Amino acid sequence: MTNTDNGFSATRRLILQGAGAVALVGLGSSFGNLPFGLTRAFAAANDKYPEEAFKQKSEADAIKSLYGKTAEASDKVKMDAPEIAENGAVVPVSVTTTLADVTSISFLVAENPVALVASYKIPAGTMPNVANRIKMAKTSNVIVVVEAGGKLYSATKEVKVTVGGCGG
Repeated sequence: MTNTDNGFSATRRLILQGAGAVALVGLGSSFGNLPFGLTRAFAAANDKYPEEAFKQKSEADAIKSLYGKTAEASDKVKMDAPEIAENGAVVPVSVTTTLADVTSISFLVAENPVALVASYKIPAGTMPNVANRIKMAKTSNVIVVVEAGGKLYSATKEVKVTVGGCGG
């Protein structure tokens, strides 16, 4: 330990490091097996967390688990994703739609070990625009599903991955 002119720097630093470690341990106990860093507290507060949908291997099963029905392709759902992703670990995707009464937007990757990569609830009066960076195991179709007015609409685009993100 070095002593500075006020005599408290080393002690204060140790206290802050200790407090930070305690905070991280506390946060760590909040994180469970939930995907994408969602906390158990969030899942408990949101009793409709789609845990089963996040376990599905195929996009059709994930959509059925999440929504209970199938989606129809729509030109009112616009997805922006690269044709070629140089790194599958960070593939930028976004979606916009002109559909009214959008209540949720979900991203799926057909060839990932788990198809559903993100699902968002869209509050009433919110612009239905979502952007994310997703992880892709290999070249695959990226599917976006928009729930609007009680119906499901989708858009699909193939993204070629040159370096894998999910374990590769």
